[in-house]
Amino acid sequence: MSRTNVTSSSPKRVPLKESVNITDKERKIFDLLLQVVKHFKLETQLRVAGGWVRDKLLGKECYDIDIALDNMLGREFCEKVNDYYVSIGKKKQRFGVIKSNPDQSKHLEIAKMQLFDVSIDFANLRSENYTENRGISIMEFGTPEQDAYRRDLTINSLFYNLNTSTVEDYTGRGLDDLKCGRIVTPLIPKKTFLDDPLRVLRAIRFSARFEFDMVEEVKIAAVDNDVKTAISGKIGRERIDHEIDLMLSGNQPVKAIECVSELGLFWVVFKNKFSKLPSNFEPEISEEYGRICVGYMDAAWRFLHALGGCTFNNEQQRLYLYGALLLPFRTTDYGDNKKRIISAVNHNFENSLKPKGGDVIRLHNAVEKYLSLIPFIVSSEEECMKRIEVNWKSNMMIDVPVSLELRLLSGLIVREVKDLWRAALMLSILLDNDSCVESKIEVFKKVEGWILKLGLEKVWEVKPLINGREIMKILEVENGGPVVSKWQQKVIQWQLAYPGGNVDECRDWMMSQTQLNPSTT
Repeated sequence: MSRTNVTSSSPKRVPLKESVNITDKERKIFDLLLQVVKHFKLETQLRVAGGWVRDKLLGKECYDIDIALDNMLGREFCEKVNDYYVSIGKKKQRFGVIKSNPDQSKHLEIAKMQLFDVSIDFANLRSENYTENRGISIMEFGTPEQDAYRRDLTINSLFYNLNTSTVEDYTGRGLDDLKCGRIVTPLIPKKTFLDDPLRVLRAIRFSARFEFDMVEEVKIAAVDNDVKTAISGKIGRERIDHEIDLMLSGNQPVKAIECVSELGLFWVVFKNKFSKLPSNFEPEISEEYGRICVGYMDAAWRFLHALGGCTFNNEQQRLYLYGALLLPFRTTDYGDNKKRIISAVNHNFENSLKPKGGDVIRLHNAVEKYLSLIPFIVSSEEECMKRIEVNWKSNMMIDVPVSLELRLLSGLIVREVKDLWRAALMLSILLDNDSCVESKIEVFKKVEGWILKLGLEKVWEVKPLINGREIMKILEVENGGPVVSKWQQKVIQWQLAYPGGNVDECRDWMMSQTQLNPSTT
């Protein structure tokens, strides 16, 4: 086999465990699988593949168990597990099958089954051959060595043999590259990447996560034009998005995205997100945007750590970093076929990344609103008593005294962006390029303190004091619809302005409003 020639450098030494430490739950899982083999007298070698072995040797916990089978498909073995369960009087376990899709560089069929509350992947070892006339990859059963060489990286090519309780290094380099902290492909890098172009992003992610050095040959292959074309055209959008999500959720998100940019892959990865957009951007997107995007994300990461006490859960942190990365696009607009002017981020998420896109859009919308409101919050009390004029004030559907406007508008922002209100606040403060980190922290603490003092930090959980049925009675209408929905929003806004108000006071206020302006019904 053609192997990667590793360029020598002064390697760092990574301490490895002498043996694999197996938890009690893992022991139960492995014993069960071995019992299945024994019960049916299968001539099957069971191996844990890839990341689980790597992490165990590094002394890290890993909950991602992939079982490699040498002579049967994953779904066939899952059926044997269920047959064994029936034989000992237990219920069968459901399992799912993810079909192979060579057109999207997914060459293996994978079966997934829950055992002892742990999700296990089962797949066969594979080799690879190509058709004579089209060069299309055909999966065939392979030996452990053949399978190891088809893996993305040598550090992920290790096996733990359940039958012998030993670590197997069929490339002869997996353990050494792990010890030396090297990112190396088992075969020639370009061949490995063309086999599955997503491996370029995986190499970057593991390099950042473990702070391992990517060898020069891997870097050269990553920027090869054939590989770039394959990344753009051969990988499903959802697989790229998932890999980027893992980068942003990792311990070194900025380092990972910086590496993407430094290898000239930023637009290969991210511009595809905007591929459905027409050419009439305002302003026009240039290559400079990539550097700016990474700069914003770096600044956001530094700001997060400078604050110290401001903690996000994993999902909030990922969305915060995504919001920062795409911050330059929040004002990049174009006219769509409905003659609307919308941001590139809005269009992108409306058309491709809907599950998380809504959160990023809300983040960016809240950023703009915070920007207009922060000067009033951090100013003197005299300034706070002035009438507030912001371009989104139309969201305020009720009239309140000047002294309550700032409270109401602040509550509307938090209610819109929910538990991402701190993230949106931080991103808005980040846009002030003239202030130092200390000044940014001071502004954040002041605005955060203001929101907490007013009791608005979970205002999205507030329910209307008057429900839709009661509103219909007050309005003397038989059907609900937009009018009732609008009044529910007004009731919520009244509650934001008057947090101590009760049901009777809210009803009296609503009655007075309908008498003053009967047309509102």
